[in-house]
Amino acid sequence: MPEEKILTKHPLGKSGKNINRQKYEVIREAILSALKNRELTHTELFERLRKRLENKFSGNVSWYGETVKLDLEARKMIERTSSKPQKYRLKLR
Repeated sequence: MPEEKILTKHPLGKSGKNINRQKYEVIREAILSALKNRELTHTELFERLRKRLENKFSGNVSWYGETVKLDLEARKMIERTSSKPQKYRLKLR
């Protein structure tokens, strides 16, 4: 059975990436969980992703994390703040 893929989106309309759906879901859940009730800088977010997925994820956590983070921004699930340094947070519905 061929692995299921998902075509990610990009907030600036650039072309997305075709990635494994299972890996997408693992990273997506980790990002949304990390941002629950808090705002994190890019560095803080990726430190949490690496700690949470250490030895549990086959693939480059930073690359998949960046790809899925951009997709979640494009889908309006997370947003960047205008503060300095810029932070990420869950988008209020």
